[in-house]
Amino acid sequence: MYKPSLIAGSLFALLGVIIGAFGAHYLKTIFTPEILQSFETGVRYQFYHAFALLIAGIVAKENPQYQKSILLLFSAGILLFSGSIYLLCWLKATMSIGLGGLGIITPIGGLLFIAAWLMLLISLFRARKS
Repeated sequence: MYKPSLIAGSLFALLGVIIGAFGAHYLKTIFTPEILQSFETGVRYQFYHAFALLIAGIVAKENPQYQKSILLLFSAGILLFSGSIYLLCWLKATMSIGLGGLGIITPIGGLLFIAAWLMLLISLFRARKS
């Protein structure tokens, strides 16, 4: 097992519950249904990848040299993908200015997710034979 991935996955899942509850109970009073749907996408992807971190942490003994990269890619992906969605939703709902280049951050986070999944797949293919 790779403890840092397990800790990060648990932390991101915990924050996903808190952020999701905040959205369901408070933000729905200020977000339009369209903005709330985007916000929920951010929460959903945060959970998917929190679970991915937990899985990666559990299977780490199979090929430990990839684990730090997997942890960093999934974590950065969550922060950039879900974090940018949360920020964009807030800025749209409050009619704040400055949305300009912020939207490019979300697909960068998505690319980091893809890279992390690919790295996890490669690590499993290269796993030590038991």
